[in-house]
Parts: sequence; structure tokens; C-alpha cells
Amino acid sequence: MLGHSGPRLILASASASRRALMAAAGLTFEVRPADVDEAVIKQEARAQGVDAEVAALGLADAKAAAVAQDEPDALVIGADQILVCNGAWFDKPVDVAAARAQLRTLRGHRHVLVTAVVCHHGAGRVWRDVASPRLAMRDFSDEFLDCYLAAEGDAVVGSVGAYRVEGRGIQLFDAVEGEYSAVLGLPMLSLLGFLRRVRYIAM
Repeated sequence: MLGHSGPRLILASASASRRALMAAAGLTFEVRPADVDEAVIKQEARAQGVDAEVAALGLADAKAAAVAQDEPDALVIGADQILVCNGAWFDKPVDVAAARAQLRTLRGHRHVLVTAVVCHHGAGRVWRDVASPRLAMRDFSDEFLDCYLAAEGDAVVGSVGAYRVEGRGIQLFDAVEGEYSAVLGLPMLSLLGFLRRVRYIAM
């Protein structure tokens, strides 16, 4: 597997997209979703007046730290993503109705997917990075939105933007700027660079 050596690699996330990205890159890893209260962490970040980048890093760090406590010998990856549009932060919609309202708010505007990744090993954090791809959502019709939601169903509640750019969600956009994997939730280029630097995978 591309020269893997060193400690076990653990992804502290339940995200199918992140899991697929790492598997497609040829990494050998385990999945251990972290048990953290993301809502509380975000509320504290907003109360403290920190920006979305700091908040996303805090969330990713909390996930990695939670799993690393029980797996001190492993290299643990935590990641999180916050969607920012016109200064507002967006969470995953709770249902299809919420997804509809969110997409109506986002249409015709640009937004940023602040995507953080953090690695813990042993006693603490050993690396972190943030990518911020920018997406321009087109001014689609309500008719298109109805068709899109009918086709996607409950899948729209699985992502912070209520869309999957690897599927029908790509039809929502006029432009996407930035690393594709970061749009999906994990900046793979910087992560792979880190794993090479620490000799986890071959140079």
C-alpha cells in the first residue's frame, strides 16, 4: 500500500466521502468515528468571536483528540468542514425541508467550504491544515430545486451544503475553485504530503 510503515492510521470520522477519498488514495486505515458534541463546540466558537477557520480546526482537533486518547500508538486523523456564505455559518440540514431552505439561501451566491484536518499521535497534535475551496452556486429555478431534492432524497442531509458535487449536486454550480477532495471534506494533497514527510508512506 504505497510503502506504508509506522503506526496504525485511524480516521476519526463517520464520513463516507472522507473514507472513500483515503481508500482511493491507497491508504491503509481504520475508521473510528469520534464522539464529540459539535454543536457545543461551534456555539462556543461563535460566542468567543473566532472565525470559521479557527472553529473548523477546533472541531477537527477535538475529534482527533477524542480517538487518540484511546489509541495513543496510532496516528489519528480528525476533519471538519464549515460552510460560510455572506458571513453566516451553515450546518448539515436536519431534513429535506431544511435542505430546501438552505439551498434557496445559497443559490445565486458564492460560499466557502472551510475544511480543516488535524493529526494526533501520542500525547497531542502533530499536524494541521486548512483548505478553503470557493463555490459559486447558480441561480437555479424552484422547479430545478424540486427535481433535485426528489432525486437526491435523504442524501442531501449528509453534507454541510446539502449537495454532493460528486453526484447530481454538481448541477447546482457555475464554478468550483480549489482542491476537489477538500470540497468533499478532506484536503488530500496536504494530508498525503504530511504522511510522506513523517515517512508513513513512501516519498
